[in-house]
Amino acid sequence: MYRSHSCGELRTSDIDKQVTLSGWVQKARDKGFMIWVDLRDRYGITQLIFDEERTPAAVVEKAKTLGREFVIQVKGNVIERESKNPNIPTGDIEILVTELEILNEALVPPFTIEDETDGGEDIRMKYRYLDIRRNPVKNSLMFRHQVAMKVRNYLSDEGFVEVETPYLIKSTPEGARDFVVPSRMNEGQFYALPQSPQTFKQLLMVGGMDKYFQIVKCFRDEDLRADRQPEFTQIDCEMAFVEQEDILHIFEGLTKHLIKDIKGINIEHFPRMTYDEAMQTYGNDKPDIRFGMKFGELNVVSQHKEFKVFNEAELVVGIAVPGGASYTRKEIDKLVDWVKRPQVGALGMVYVKCNEDGSFKSSVDKFYDQEDLSKWAEVTGAKKGDLICVLSGAKNKVRGQLSALRMELAERLGLRNPEEFAPLWVVDFPLLEWDEDTERYHAMHHPFTSPKPDDIPLLDSKPGDVRANAYDLVLNGNEIGGGSIRIHDKETQALMFDHLGFTPEEAKEQFGFLMDAFQYGAPPHGGIAFGFDRLVAILGGQETIRDFIAFPKNNNGRDVMIDAPANIDQEQLKELSIKLDI
Repeated sequence: MYRSHSCGELRTSDIDKQVTLSGWVQKARDKGFMIWVDLRDRYGITQLIFDEERTPAAVVEKAKTLGREFVIQVKGNVIERESKNPNIPTGDIEILVTELEILNEALVPPFTIEDETDGGEDIRMKYRYLDIRRNPVKNSLMFRHQVAMKVRNYLSDEGFVEVETPYLIKSTPEGARDFVVPSRMNEGQFYALPQSPQTFKQLLMVGGMDKYFQIVKCFRDEDLRADRQPEFTQIDCEMAFVEQEDILHIFEGLTKHLIKDIKGINIEHFPRMTYDEAMQTYGNDKPDIRFGMKFGELNVVSQHKEFKVFNEAELVVGIAVPGGASYTRKEIDKLVDWVKRPQVGALGMVYVKCNEDGSFKSSVDKFYDQEDLSKWAEVTGAKKGDLICVLSGAKNKVRGQLSALRMELAERLGLRNPEEFAPLWVVDFPLLEWDEDTERYHAMHHPFTSPKPDDIPLLDSKPGDVRANAYDLVLNGNEIGGGSIRIHDKETQALMFDHLGFTPEEAKEQFGFLMDAFQYGAPPHGGIAFGFDRLVAILGGQETIRDFIAFPKNNNGRDVMIDAPANIDQEQLKELSIKLDI
């Protein structure tokens, strides 16, 4: 056998045992008459000792040839370590080696396999298999496994059944771009990789599988960022004979269970907020409620003077930054430059310092007196020592801009503690949103989301006012789950397709299989999907998902390790009836 024990297993209770270990050489220290080697595997590190007086000479000579990351097997006796290392679990013992076999030599790695490595992100992604040997990445992947097992166990205990759905499906026009797969046997036709198992899980409800879940890969061909990959993993769930309250109860329970079991934190209350309230109070539909800085709308108290910028704005809105009155003019100017960056897009920023003596100093003192500014402080909740930051402009744009500033300031002020968890349900989303490019309404979630029953009459007269039977679960400013009660009858689904601009023929071509299924006794049903990668990262104290994925893509959607995507051989293209005009 290659090993009798792992490299993280042996303790003083094992002294005098004969053992066999295998692993990678972490480092070697040659003192001439004695060689120490740190041997590493997934479980830990054990120190090996090669002693000229106690180890066969041939074994010592072979040990002198060892380099970093050589794969070796040793046999020897467990002895007490003279110079103990309290920083590792095996630090009280070492192995006096009697036999050594080099299983595989190794090139010198392009970066050190240490917790604090000297490798940059690009080089570590190119050699990801080496990066996985480092504790931070290894532990993140093991943590992901633990979370997945806890999810499976919880849902199984709640009566859910895991069912696999197809990866080769049909492309649909709604949502993000599909990744498409050509079919060799059906010339000129294509499969699509699923953006979610949405229609299949609804068909499972028609099939009577009233509690379904799946930890499943999904694919979206869209622009990337730190928390988004072209392929990602969902905890996908659906339930039959339920209303919104049933789903919120079950998955609030799952989230509580994970946070309690993994972080040891009890969360009793999941507040709820409507979409409109979230947008008005925080400027986005996934607010971080671990800290304040709520929006104060200032139109009434700011549009009565001769300040043209505010008078012509659809919305004047501000936040109170705790302790911000101590900022220097230079620091405030940097904030102004920050909001004027193209990524934020504000034209400028007005500020008010709330001095400790109760007076106010602003960048618009020419237009507003102390009484005016005190009203601004009242609306924004600013206290002595705070700084009021004010933006103005078109309602939808300025809310997003101030939201970005709020999050940036919270980061700078250390208000986003990764060990604090603040979940929130956001409900009553709009069913439809207007797209300026296509000049028509699109489903905010997807076309199978049920409208609020009371709002169905508004579909013809005020489609933008129709609320969806939809809900998102937000954790620490990140959407970790989203779902809805689904449409379960053909007539309502046909009405929804009509309002989304589908002709009856187009609807039948794209989704006829689902509408047909609704005619065979579809139960009321609804569900939710969690972004598993993001959930794991947040529970792990981070907001970027890359280190929790074994082989991630870079920001351009490339796998630099295997160099994909790549060109396809001309013979393969010919088989697929694909001709490239390059």
